[in-house]
Amino acid sequence: MESMEDPKAAANACAMVIFGSSGDLARRKLLPALFALEMEGRLDERSVLIGFSRSETTHEAFRERMRAAAGGTFDAAAWDGFARDLYAVPGEYDDPASYVRLKAELDRLDALNGIPGNRLFYLAVPPDAVPGIVRRLGAAGLTPRHSGRAARGWTRVIFEKPFGHDLASALSLNDEVSRILSEDQVYRIDHYLGKETVQNLLVFRFANGIFEPLWNYKYVDHVQITVAESIGIGTRGRFYEGAGALRDIVQNHLLQLLTLVAMEPPVARDADAIRDEKVKVFRAVRPLEPGDVTRFVVRGQYAGGTMDGEPVPGYRAEPHVAPGSATETFVALKLLIDNWRWSGVPFYLRTGKRLEGRSTEIVIRFSRIPHLLFRNLTEEQTRPNELVLRIQPDEGISLSFGTKVPGSELRIAPVTMNFTYACTFGARPMHAYERLLLDAIRGDASLFIREDGVRATWAIVQPILDAWRTGTAGPPAPYPAGSWGPAGADALIERDGRRWRNPA
Repeated sequence: MESMEDPKAAANACAMVIFGSSGDLARRKLLPALFALEMEGRLDERSVLIGFSRSETTHEAFRERMRAAAGGTFDAAAWDGFARDLYAVPGEYDDPASYVRLKAELDRLDALNGIPGNRLFYLAVPPDAVPGIVRRLGAAGLTPRHSGRAARGWTRVIFEKPFGHDLASALSLNDEVSRILSEDQVYRIDHYLGKETVQNLLVFRFANGIFEPLWNYKYVDHVQITVAESIGIGTRGRFYEGAGALRDIVQNHLLQLLTLVAMEPPVARDADAIRDEKVKVFRAVRPLEPGDVTRFVVRGQYAGGTMDGEPVPGYRAEPHVAPGSATETFVALKLLIDNWRWSGVPFYLRTGKRLEGRSTEIVIRFSRIPHLLFRNLTEEQTRPNELVLRIQPDEGISLSFGTKVPGSELRIAPVTMNFTYACTFGARPMHAYERLLLDAIRGDASLFIREDGVRATWAIVQPILDAWRTGTAGPPAPYPAGSWGPAGADALIERDGRRWRNPA
């Protein structure tokens, strides 16, 4: 969703501080996103970027390292202008003196560039470092507790997922953060919500009169949401052993996509109105009882197999993974939403690594017609209408329907109307981190996650975590790399008389 102001208008002048500026996220995502915003004229020319980490030494060394991270080919003069506003503050996350140096540098740059005290802190750090950084920012006087939307002198802090490890830790983290920051200063980021098709879903639903009347239990048979990855865990074994697919993807990305499909129209196009409706969906999800987990949730772990003609190792053979690990790399689950709109409509969610292809999509499968006028036709010829919203890799929307095949005989064939952003608009869609960083600078929290939303999503997945922890649900089922997951995932949906749509 675009901001109410001109999207090309310069954002508020501010000092941005990246904690963990020497890390992978800053190098691969944040710096390129900020440079793209600069190239497009979306950043106020007075704004500066400060890298805070133990690896930073001098301003010039930081600029050189960021130049290498930007990659590609571009106007050297444009980079030079951008690089002049990059600064480094070496420091330790747990060292109070480092925050004193940071504050002094911020004050200096405010005076030098005419920045009115606006500060955006991005915590691109391991989860266990977050509470300590927030406390020390507060102790150093860097997070005055006032509105994050203040016209002058605002302070905002961006948090990367995971927001806790389970429901108890999420509550504890929210409590820690709320002692230092007001909720409107907190921006919990989920980069999926910055993708163009995800944002377009609300426009698609609420700006087109043709679809919204059909968006309910009367006409929708079921919904599928898939986040499929063809890659394995690579070098992230240590992280993944403590996370798994449920925490890494389901608790945040998949449930956020579910709310955008299922939510009611918000009363206004502002952050709180949109997030109010999303939380209502979370609260309407039918809780899973202990016995439900074995029936409605499937977990798997990839074994060795072949990808693109090359052999790949199984999860347990990856670096930094325990030989007998029970960490899941695949999850499929069935959820029901107990409200007026979605009564009886199942939502099937799945995610996995080392699957046959890379794709993220939402499938709205409409109900079959109540009376089949055309007899002696195959199931394929009369398959239900299907709306597919592709989030990656090629963003777009397709709608399938049946039509008569030319000729004297009555034959029906499914056809698809297909829209892609690349073909229709030509221009490169704004990358997710560009959109979200710009929104944070502007104070638009619509695409960020509120504290009650965090609590509600953990409440949904906590019964699954409990069942897995106690062993009542059994170990993850192995599936060969290059497949679409364990057989149990197919059984989960097929026993309801339905089938997964596996992306081509």
